[in-house]
Amino acid sequence: MEELLSTFVRAVFVDNMLFAYYLGMCSFLAVSKNVKTALGLGIAVTFILVCTLPINYMLENYVLKEGALSWLGTGYQEVNLSFLSLLIFIAVIASFTQLVEMVIERFAPALYASLGIFLPLIAVNCAILGASLFMQQKAFDNAGVVTVYGLGSGIGWLLAIVGMAAIREKLTYSNIPKPLKGLGITFIITGLMGMGFMCFSGLKI
Repeated sequence: MEELLSTFVRAVFVDNMLFAYYLGMCSFLAVSKNVKTALGLGIAVTFILVCTLPINYMLENYVLKEGALSWLGTGYQEVNLSFLSLLIFIAVIASFTQLVEMVIERFAPALYASLGIFLPLIAVNCAILGASLFMQQKAFDNAGVVTVYGLGSGIGWLLAIVGMAAIREKLTYSNIPKPLKGLGITFIITGLMGMGFMCFSGLKI
């Protein structure tokens, strides 16, 4: 239980995909103009992370890495399909992205229209692919820990984009110098939020 809690808190605050690694910045900057839209995209990203990370973990450990196919017999102990991992990970992510896109189009057409091209682009969102690659590096013990890591990474990304959207909505009523309006002030705020999240890097969990 302690390991799960530690993994979750670190994924949300310490190893935040946006503010620790600056992954998924394209959709973060483009969609963070409205809280409702940002919340919808954040939930979609979290759902895809929670679903795809355990699947990619199982594929990595039972199909792709060297010796993973030993359960088929002694003749497969030296088979190494790790060169396919990137392709397989993207295929799994793209499949779930298509599923989420169809569900949102069916049940939330207004959100589907507001997200536009950035909804199908979740398939190549570097934050989601990055989580699968970090999963390889961290060598988690089991699929349960990986699922918690995916949930934490998704919630961390959601908090970041919703926080930015809330700030940008408030900026509408602020007197911002003309050269900084739009992306200029957004980049500055992103940097400040990143510095704020650096305070969590000293947490010992």
